[in-house]
Amino acid sequence: MKRVLLRGIIMCVHIWIMSLLFSCAGKPASVAPDNSEALVVFAPDSVYKSLRIPALVCTKQGSLLAFCEGRIGTASDWADMNLLLRRSTDEGKTWSAIHVIDSFKGGPVGNPVPIVDKNGTIHLLYQKDYKEGFYTYSADDGKTWAPAVNITQVYERFKPEYNWKVLAPGPGHGIQLSNGRLLSAVWLANSSKLVPRRSHAPSCVATIYSDDGGRNWKRGAIIADSSAAIANPNESMPVELSDGSVLMSIRSPSKKLRRAFSSSISGIDGWSAVQFAEELFDPTCMAPIAALPATGRNGIPPLLFINPDSRDVEKHPRRNLSARISLDEGRTWPVHKVIDAGPCGYSDVAVGKDGAVYCLYESGKKDRDFNYTLVLKKIKNNWLLKK
Repeated sequence: MKRVLLRGIIMCVHIWIMSLLFSCAGKPASVAPDNSEALVVFAPDSVYKSLRIPALVCTKQGSLLAFCEGRIGTASDWADMNLLLRRSTDEGKTWSAIHVIDSFKGGPVGNPVPIVDKNGTIHLLYQKDYKEGFYTYSADDGKTWAPAVNITQVYERFKPEYNWKVLAPGPGHGIQLSNGRLLSAVWLANSSKLVPRRSHAPSCVATIYSDDGGRNWKRGAIIADSSAAIANPNESMPVELSDGSVLMSIRSPSKKLRRAFSSSISGIDGWSAVQFAEELFDPTCMAPIAALPATGRNGIPPLLFINPDSRDVEKHPRRNLSARISLDEGRTWPVHKVIDAGPCGYSDVAVGKDGAVYCLYESGKKDRDFNYTLVLKKIKNNWLLKK
């Protein structure tokens, strides 16, 4: 009798263990949230109601440059704004006073896209009033900036193909390819509504690029237009793969609630059909992607993707900022780590010389409250890569 009872207990335990294993099958590896301190970089004050749209780069000298939109009086996308910069030379522990790169009264100035080139120059693309594009650069590690140049004519070259009423680069960091090309994602909207404000849809995604160190900019091909396959693609970011090709990560409010991707050998044309990554939940939010230093024998850099992964939260608000790691250049994303479980939003990442990852992100007090503070976390590479 005792043996029969013991066998029954063992069988029940075995079934319970197997049920746990199968319930976890197909889910990404995960650990407890990152508990490293979040340091405030930009915060609302008597001037700025909300600090939004972060962009972050690490310069060749190891400085961190943090950019954002300082929204005056309201958190609206159409608020009066200043385009802001702060600089840190000690890994984000302390920051310079706020530097106003540009300002606009009566509308937005923002969508910063900084690009660090191999010579140490920091290039910066941004927009004014969603109808003009600008370019500037710094040759002294972000301390001073050249007078901004209006490059709207580059966007005008899309108009024979796409009659846009709204333009915006990025947002978030752009990249320099191994061949020297400077590359930024851009999105355009052909709004039928013109007053009081233009709509951000319908929209398409493309790239602009420079092959001469930022002196001249050109348009690339349209990557994806709003269609049955992908609704209103907009804020996107490129990453270079190990063979020199480019993978574009694309935001879309498609019902799939998944991140979309397209690839190109050159980063300017020949884009593949858009595909959705089933492992990457997307609550419709801007999200950065970056290549980490190569590890292992194959020499393929891991890819890092960060966004609010709220798949398990009712109504999917922007919260639970999470990192996902791909070890096969975006085919699968098996590693999942929580950076901040609270309300959050847009983010950007930069990789330091030692391989450490810095994440600048919008942090809120409650869901769907856009009066954000921008905070920085330094994340250990080995914590990110550990399954």
